[in-house]
Parts: sequence; C-alpha cells; structure tokens
Amino acid sequence: MFEKDIYIKRRNELSSKFTSGLLLLLGNIENPINFEHNTYPFRQDSSFLYYIGIKSPKLAAVLDIQAGETVLFGDEMTIDDIVWMGQQQTLREKAQWVGIASVRPFHELQPYLEKVVKNNNQVHYLPPYQAHNKLLLQHLLGLSIDQIKPSVDMIQAVVTQRNIKAAEEIAELEKAVDVAVEMHRLAIKMTRPGMHEYEISNAIQHLAQNRQMSFSYPPIVTKHGEILHNHIQYHKIKAGDILLNDSGVETALGYASDLTRSFPVGKRFNPLQEELYAIVLNAFKTAEAALKPGVAFKNIHLKACEALAEGLIQIGFMKGNAQDAVAAHAHALFFQCGLGHMLGLDVHDMEDLGEQYVGYTADEPKDTKTFGIKSLRLGKKLEAGNVLTVEPGIYIIPELTQMWAQQNLHHEFINYDLLNKHLDFGGIRIEDNYVIQDSGYHRLGKYLEREIDEIYALKDLGTD
Repeated sequence: MFEKDIYIKRRNELSSKFTSGLLLLLGNIENPINFEHNTYPFRQDSSFLYYIGIKSPKLAAVLDIQAGETVLFGDEMTIDDIVWMGQQQTLREKAQWVGIASVRPFHELQPYLEKVVKNNNQVHYLPPYQAHNKLLLQHLLGLSIDQIKPSVDMIQAVVTQRNIKAAEEIAELEKAVDVAVEMHRLAIKMTRPGMHEYEISNAIQHLAQNRQMSFSYPPIVTKHGEILHNHIQYHKIKAGDILLNDSGVETALGYASDLTRSFPVGKRFNPLQEELYAIVLNAFKTAEAALKPGVAFKNIHLKACEALAEGLIQIGFMKGNAQDAVAAHAHALFFQCGLGHMLGLDVHDMEDLGEQYVGYTADEPKDTKTFGIKSLRLGKKLEAGNVLTVEPGIYIIPELTQMWAQQNLHHEFINYDLLNKHLDFGGIRIEDNYVIQDSGYHRLGKYLEREIDEIYALKDLGTD
C-alpha cells in the first residue's frame, strides 16, 4: 500500500465535498465458485482500495462527515481462521497503516447506519455491482432492492478525484505497462505456425506471475481478432494468420495496464495484411498526436475514424469521401467500437460508477443509440492527469458485413463486391496507454514495438 498520508489526504478531499451525512464504502467479499469455501480469486473494490487501501474481504468503511472521522468495520481473525489460513496482520494493524484509528466489528455497522438515518442524515453510497453488496445494502438501510439509489453526488465526487492520477499512481501504472510490454514482446517472438493460442496465453501469464502481478482482465489471445472480446483460445494457428494479443496486468496495489499488438503468426504479413496494418497504425498515430488537455476525446475518435476511412478508400474497401463516410457512420462496419477508455485501478476505470459520469458530462452527453459511437466509453474533454488507452482497429466481421450487404446499407461508401472476397480476414488492433500532461501527453512505460519492420525484427529474434 501507499504511505498512510496518501489515504488520509484522499479521504479528506472526498469528505470536503459534503457538509453532512456519511459516506459508505463497501468492500468486496470472496465469491464462491461452486461452494462457499471454493472461491474465485479475491479482488477488492477499486474505490475501497483508493480510499482505504486494505485488500481484505468483508470490510466496510464509513466517512462520517460531522464527526470528521473514518470508521472501519470488519472482524478480526478467529482461531478457526488461523487454523486454516495462518496468523496474519490484525485488522487494527492494517487500519493503522492507512491512518484509521477507529475499528469496529462488522455487526455494529447496521445500528451505526440506523442511528444516522433516524437523525435525518443521508447515507451516500456508490452503485453496488456484486449481488452480495446489493443484498447487504438492503439489510443495512432497510430498503428493498428497487429502493437502492446510489448517490449521484458521491459518484461525481469520486470520479472527479480518481480521474486525475497523482504521481504515485502514474508510477504504479508505469510498472504495470512495463510488465505488459515484456509479455507482448514474448508473445511476438514465441508465436509460430503449429502452436495453439493457449500456449501463448499461458506463457505470458507465467511471465506476469514471475513479476508478482496478475492479469488485469482475461487476456484476448486469438487469431479471430474480429471478435472484439474473444476469450476462446483453443485454435491451432498457421502461417497466414494474424494473432491479436490484448493483455495487461495489475500491480500489487491494483493499477492496470492494457496493451494490444497484432502480428503475423509466420514471419511476415501478406500484402493485404500489411496494407490494413499500416492503415490502423496511421489512425493510431493520428489519435496519439491529438492527445492534449482541452480536446474532446470524441473528436479524437472521429479523427482516427476518418484516417481509417481514408486508408480503406485507398485500397478499395470503401469509396467516396472519408469525412462524409464517417459522418454517415459507414466506417463502423470496420470499426465497431470506441477509440479508448479511462485506465487506472480498473482496466475500464470506474466503469461501475457509470460511463455517463466517467467519460462524459452533462454538456458532453453520450450517444447511446448510434452503432459504433455508442461503444465509445470516453468522449469528454481531456484534462491533465487523465490516464487512457488509444486503440483503433479494423475488424471484418462476416455476419455483420453480410447483414449490411443484404440491407444495401451505406452502399455509396462500401465496396461490398471486394469486401466479400475477404470475409475471413479477421481483425487488427494496436493499443498503448497514456497520461495527459499540460504540454500534451506521455506514453506510459517502455516502448513496445509497433512499426511493421519492428514487429518483423522481433519475429526474426524468435525464442525457444
């Protein structure tokens, strides 16, 4: 964990946004796979980590505005716990490390909150995403599930604070990116015809664990890059395939990286693959160069889309004018998703709090209906301290292409006759992570090869 002064400062800053009531932060529990004592790997709630810093399960914290104190609720280990898990640091000791003096048993939380409510003070809380915490809120506050209404004021205060990364957070994010770079270089060098996707996935996971880190999300290691979130990894790969590796890690403190590279399974791309890769790389560089404070990320997304459309027009997959094609959303046949998202303690940072608060504002609302742009998680103006991804791509999805062709959709912009000859192409994505600075941007971590000749040089190095 960080120094305790950091957590105290974070809690004080959050509390300063409120004049009364209390702020309730719920930690996560260990969720069972198939019976109570066989659980999924535990991951603490990210906002709880940000303000409290303790990774143990079944905890809650209250920031009491009027009393000016933080109270941690949780139970110390019993002798039965020690028998099965060994002696560990006590909860009080952990609380001291993060600057919390008041620790109470978990069963005292409900009467504590009940007293606050009886005094007509508001209990602010964030949206619960675990079923257990929804039921817990129901019990703690005497509400039905339908009555659980997260505090918009608390959501906005947390988002405002967490959206601007401090120096110690940037340092953690750099660590996460550096390990991800190692993983991606290993994947490029080791991949060869005759392997299975899972062999590459297993190798990069082993590397991450050797660096005492874990995946920040299930890795996408696939020859079917057109499937945007494809976690199937049993395919045998061959020369002529493109392997898309979208993977990252999180540090011991929970900070994530999220990188993607697409590369040939054999030594080289074929001519069409080279052309399409170059188009994606140009869109990537177009977006990267536009990163700076005050620029709406939605506009950067649209610039990248125009760069994709221009390239696709040049090779004959699209036709007409690139700006007109993007204005009509015809490019979305090839780029169905958004250019990027916030990054931090979550790989999609604070997505649990709502994209309309994290990636947009009341003055810059999210388009929730238009295909393509509705999947853009970040659209608002960038600020110094924002950390985000840039990840353009081209994805030829046979089912989507055939549906659009049957409907003759955007026929004035799309050359279906040529495109239908390449429905088995797959997908290409390139992704790096950035922090916005007063002067522009800084790419996080070590450089990861992205130029075609750089990818080829790594392929030529190989690995046993």
